[in-house]
Amino acid sequence: MGFATVKIIVEQVCNAIWKNLVPIVMPQPTEQMWRKIAKGFENVWHFPNCIGALDGKHISIICPINAGSTFYNYKNEHSIVLLALVDAHYRFIMVDVGAYGRNSDGGIYQESLMGKMFESSQLNVPPNKPINQNTEPLPYTIVADAAFPLKTYLLKPYSKAKLVNNNPNKIFNYRLSRARRTVENAFGILRARFRVFQGPLQVQPNMADKIVLAACCLHNFLTQDTQETQETLMDESEVSDGNGLVDIEPLNRNPSQEAIQVREAYKTYFVSPQGQVPWQMQAITQGRTRFN
Repeated sequence: MGFATVKIIVEQVCNAIWKNLVPIVMPQPTEQMWRKIAKGFENVWHFPNCIGALDGKHISIICPINAGSTFYNYKNEHSIVLLALVDAHYRFIMVDVGAYGRNSDGGIYQESLMGKMFESSQLNVPPNKPINQNTEPLPYTIVADAAFPLKTYLLKPYSKAKLVNNNPNKIFNYRLSRARRTVENAFGILRARFRVFQGPLQVQPNMADKIVLAACCLHNFLTQDTQETQETLMDESEVSDGNGLVDIEPLNRNPSQEAIQVREAYKTYFVSPQGQVPWQMQAITQGRTRFN
């Protein structure tokens, strides 16, 4: 078959996968679904009120026709960006595909439909809930890295400057890193499962978008609905490497005072007897984390 014929077949298959599978494997979350996702993060990753881990992945593509530097990224290659929100079991909750590779993850999120819907409270997120008895209710939150803005519903790590001689801040970053690793793992599984992502996609951006969307649907379809996750491969005393959370300096944004207070409340919980995990101080005192 010729190139044009194969292109048509691949495009039709990708469109069919997205159209027929997305209502089944990636429906728009309801309040009940958010609560179930939060329960998963609390049980598996010990992070209460968390409704997803957010990050962007560059999908390498060949140089688009007449694109100039539009898709050229910091890795010195052309790419589109897969922005994904992932649950505790490495399943995609929501995805946004097709942003220019030269844009930052935080900027892409701000302009995405996902970001705008979260900002305008259009995604059925449950009302605030206490994370411990006799405490004030706190909002359900997303966890992300330093490239994203700090919001009341979006937690990011403390910058390097705020970690010096400050164990509570380090503990918060460690706990956030453990929860955020789910999105990194999901990207790794996606790349390993679909070998087409191990090199540049030999298609133009519009076609690349469709391939990525179809792959995300198939990934969710193939991921079993089980409580077992890859954390079973990690001993509880093992220290997360932080996935480079603080290797990326935060953008110059001014978060609201309310957002700062929400992060402080989560930090206070993580260092309290009720909220700490046995191995978190070992991660700090032995100096094996990437954020100290």
